Amino acid sequence: MVPGADDLGGPAAGQPRQAARVVRRDAGVDVVGPPGRFAGRRRELAGLRADIDRAGLDTLAGRKAPRSRVLLIAGRPGSGRTALAEAFIAQVARDYPDGVLRAQLTAPDGEPVPTGRSARDLLVALGVGAAPGADEDELTEALRAALAGRRALLFLDDADSAEQVDALLPDAPDCLALVVSRGPLTGVPDVRPCTVGGLDEPAALALLEQYAGPTRITVDPVAARSVIEECGAQPAALALAGGWLTARPQASVSDLVTRLRAVPAEVGAEHAGRPLARAFHLVATSLPTRAARILRLFALAPGGWVDAHTVSALAGCSVQSAQQALTDFLAHGLLRPLPPAGADRTPASDVMPPRYQLPGCLAPALAALLAEHERAAEVELARARMLERSVRLLHSAHLAAAPEGETKDERTAELPAPLRFPDRAEGARWLRSRQPALLAAARLAAHDGGLDTLARRLLAALTHALTAHRGPAGAAPELYELHELVLEVATRRELPLERAAALLNLGDLDARARRTDAALARYRGALKAARRAEDPYAIGRSLESIGATYHELADWPRAADWYGRALELRLTRRELPDQARLYGRLGTVHACAGRWSEGLRGWRAAAATYRRIGDVAGHAHALGEVARVLEHAGRPGEALHTCQEAVELARRAGDGRAHALVRMRLANLLQRLGDGPGADLHRRAAARVLGPREPRIVSVAAEAVTEAETEDAGEATQSDTPDSTCEISSTRRQD
Repeated sequence: MVPGADDLGGPAAGQPRQAARVVRRDAGVDVVGPPGRFAGRRRELAGLRADIDRAGLDTLAGRKAPRSRVLLIAGRPGSGRTALAEAFIAQVARDYPDGVLRAQLTAPDGEPVPTGRSARDLLVALGVGAAPGADEDELTEALRAALAGRRALLFLDDADSAEQVDALLPDAPDCLALVVSRGPLTGVPDVRPCTVGGLDEPAALALLEQYAGPTRITVDPVAARSVIEECGAQPAALALAGGWLTARPQASVSDLVTRLRAVPAEVGAEHAGRPLARAFHLVATSLPTRAARILRLFALAPGGWVDAHTVSALAGCSVQSAQQALTDFLAHGLLRPLPPAGADRTPASDVMPPRYQLPGCLAPALAALLAEHERAAEVELARARMLERSVRLLHSAHLAAAPEGETKDERTAELPAPLRFPDRAEGARWLRSRQPALLAAARLAAHDGGLDTLARRLLAALTHALTAHRGPAGAAPELYELHELVLEVATRRELPLERAAALLNLGDLDARARRTDAALARYRGALKAARRAEDPYAIGRSLESIGATYHELADWPRAADWYGRALELRLTRRELPDQARLYGRLGTVHACAGRWSEGLRGWRAAAATYRRIGDVAGHAHALGEVARVLEHAGRPGEALHTCQEAVELARRAGDGRAHALVRMRLANLLQRLGDGPGADLHRRAAARVLGPREPRIVSVAAEAVTEAETEDAGEATQSDTPDSTCEISSTRRQD
């Protein structure tokens, strides 16, 4: 979450501007905030500081405070409430060694951010993982557990309700929660409010001077005071007025007063307030036609984040023109800069342009201008260009993580030069810094319904890029949400094959999180969709996944039944590797159920199939499992002979680890048969093969084989599911 989305001012702590650099955590990445424009509020800052140590209701009652202290900064959008919060954080951040954590609780479109998403983002900032697909209660409980015993500052910006705040408050008295909201938080106990309004006159003049320079303010103090009056002393309105002067060095402060008073009286009736609306109207109407259109299109930027690539796509102009427009908007006070992705800017300035945040207080006015001046078809075209640019950048980031080779070079050469990443690190840095905006774009595209083809491409590209750079496990929380969005689009567009793929992927993530009931429901839904699509691969994958889930639940009869159905399909399609795997799974579940004959039949069929396709390592593994089942069936002589054959096959396969493990199994078998010297000989040989890298395997495998070992092998089948995303695409295009 990006802080300060509501106000034009940035963190400055009311101190000299160069001293206002504070470390903050955005989406788990530590960055340094640049100094911003801030003035006054000394009384409010002192009051907030005093409220930290002031005795609360629990202390007065003789009880220890059960939760963190909550400070509230209440005010209308544009009143400088977020800038005040940032200034206060800059003053007290050093008192909280576990860091400053931020969450934006209201989206730019005015909708409250789901509490579960905010909790997950805060957990990521803390470096604490949470199971993908966890519900809101699990995530908030995990957040409270992660903050227990810590001394951290939690900044909750633009809270919509007391319920949002209460769910995120830590049960840690040493933590501090700083909340920004429009009004009081009735329902949060012992909250300390600080209500902000307009600036006092000296602070308002100082803010104008930061934009227009001291000379014009000094030579016409009466006009400057009139500007403050017209702007209601609101920081956001003053920043816009000062930006108007900055962009017009020849204009006087009196000219500004005249222009403000000429704004029509009806302006501002529906938005954040008349002073702010009048100042914004003045700036917006004074822009050139092209710049005014670009400004209106900012309403389409996901999350309010913009950079040169986003603007270039929205407006259909070059990246250089877009960057110049952003620079002009920054001078007008319409944007606030965000820190670069990483401690320093990188040489790839064409791929990593500066980032900016649209103040949340301007979002309603921009949305109204967009609806008034742009046709629906033009808006959809601009959104499509933006999504297409995001897809191409994601492809480039994915390519940056690919292994070197001719294919990578050819695919990279197909991309325009401004969209290429020079190396993997640069691609990862871009993806990390743009991830919140990309996820916001994916949500908007999936929920919109007007550009479903582009939405599906964006979801696929984002899935591939995250997996390539962070791995399936590291990106699992984001992948879970992306697969849910794919499911939403596939259901709306009636694409059964893509629906099956999304359900399979979600089922895999649920299964890895030990939500077996949820996984089973997903797999059954996937089977139904796959049968509707008449796709053999998806049907087989669903059948096998259902069997694996029953296997995990130790429901051996049902597991064998579903594995058998999957095997029948593979037999009809003559898919030998899949047949071998399923024969082995059937052998495992039968052995776990104590049906030794069926278990032997399954593993022997697997060994025969591996031999038929020439998979020596698979053949050796299957024979090792045959030996294990024979041993448990009370046939040690046959087990010894089979295990010796497996050892020889594993040696021929050249798989050192498999060879060592089979020899350890042989050593265990010899030990049980009373041949201690022979067992020691094979253990030493296995240890030489494994070397010092895997001593745990040697020590564990040296133990005697027990019934529990067989059960553990059965329960591990879920891990056999490939980590790669199930990619099933419909050939139909319905939008």
